[in-house]
Amino acid sequence: MSLEEKKTASIDESAASVEQREAGFESKFTAEDERRLVRKLDCRIMPIACIMYLFAYLDRTNLGNARLQGLPQDVLHGDPTGVLFDWVNSAFFFSYILCQIPATIVSKLLPPRAWLGCAAVGWGICSVLMSTAFNFPGLIVARVGLGVFEAGFGPGIPLYMSFFYTKEEMGMRMAYWFGFAAVAGAFGGLIAFGIQHVHAAVANWKLLFVVEGIPTVLIGLLSILILPNRPEETSMFNEKERELALERANRGLKSDTGRVVNKSHIKAAFKDWRIYAAGVMYFGANCALASISAFLPTIIKTFGFTNALAQLLTVPPYAVAAIFLCLNSYISDRLQSRGPFVAGVSALAAIGYVILLAVPENVHARYFATFCIVSGTYTTIGVIIAWFAHNLGSETKKATGIPMYMAIGQCGSVLGSHLFPSTEGPRYIKGFAVTCALEFLAAIVAIVLTVNYRLENKRRDREHGKPILNAMVDTSDLADQAPNFRYVP
Repeated sequence: MSLEEKKTASIDESAASVEQREAGFESKFTAEDERRLVRKLDCRIMPIACIMYLFAYLDRTNLGNARLQGLPQDVLHGDPTGVLFDWVNSAFFFSYILCQIPATIVSKLLPPRAWLGCAAVGWGICSVLMSTAFNFPGLIVARVGLGVFEAGFGPGIPLYMSFFYTKEEMGMRMAYWFGFAAVAGAFGGLIAFGIQHVHAAVANWKLLFVVEGIPTVLIGLLSILILPNRPEETSMFNEKERELALERANRGLKSDTGRVVNKSHIKAAFKDWRIYAAGVMYFGANCALASISAFLPTIIKTFGFTNALAQLLTVPPYAVAAIFLCLNSYISDRLQSRGPFVAGVSALAAIGYVILLAVPENVHARYFATFCIVSGTYTTIGVIIAWFAHNLGSETKKATGIPMYMAIGQCGSVLGSHLFPSTEGPRYIKGFAVTCALEFLAAIVAIVLTVNYRLENKRRDREHGKPILNAMVDTSDLADQAPNFRYVP
């Protein structure tokens, strides 16, 4: 069937549903049934998913703390220019970028809990092996392995959660999940501060990798036992709960569910300009994220603090960022609008960089700027993830589109890893200016994208009528191009 024929069939289906639209969509389940199921899902999925991301982010970003604990002196021959450290930091992102799309598509064909759990075990082992590196190539190999395994986890979680949660629920769940990246920043600073005062037989930086890597392996094994598989496969539901879970999964769309891959939707994802626009926003946010994650202790040290105090002072910005992310995600869920929030918080992060550039001497103002940067950056990424978890129309297009924009975004992480060489301290003008410009660009793209979504929704309303709220829309052929599909703007 040609694309035009598919659209005609979908329009016919839309016209046939006018009678339903007037009657409205009614579920056989009560609101209490649904609340009970969501509580059960939250208790089973969210703790383990959040803890996995906590350790994923600890293992990904602990290089910034290890840098102040002697790693360059022990392994990189002092690294006076900081270039070798930058390459070690960015090596993770090369493998992470290359593996994201194939890993997420393949994950659709396998039991989710086994896939996610084995990924965690893999990157936990790589993190521990970082402590055994004795030269530059050894660190690079361990970081590349870390990227390979985390590529099976990062884009896979939004896809996995979309199996269970509706678009009205995804924003807060993504905020809780991604918020643990900010928690990891705070927690990592505390762990580093504690290890800084340990007098062990091994170097502090080696102990840091071991302490943060071994729990990851254990969490991975635990997740294989605890996380539920797809709604139609998991044993955690009784029959009533399974029926409700499947109804919720089909609420708003009916597509290529199950262990199947729709090749036409893979092609559609590569042709969708909005995914590339998301990639531009994600690029700017990840450039800031990678640089702030790896260099925040170093930046705060330039304010005149000792190594240990600089580690400790990284905690408050991350703690505030976690709260700020949850607040913005809650409101965007209630309003079912994402773009204005992405634009606003991206601009907030950019303003933080403006302060760092414009106020070179005032330590209090510069420390306040780190709060703006961390809060704005983490919130940008969290809201974008929720934005596209339900805007792509089918599981296959999500399995392709989500890692697509994330892969584009992680190229920004590579750039961010190279923007703060030691030779440019303590002002780091180039690094601050580039990330500032990219954050402002992300804000502009977010405005363009939300306007486009709103105009497209209005066009479909005019041509096909307003769809039934929460009614099933067949997106198996056209994904988000189905006439009755509506975007979250």
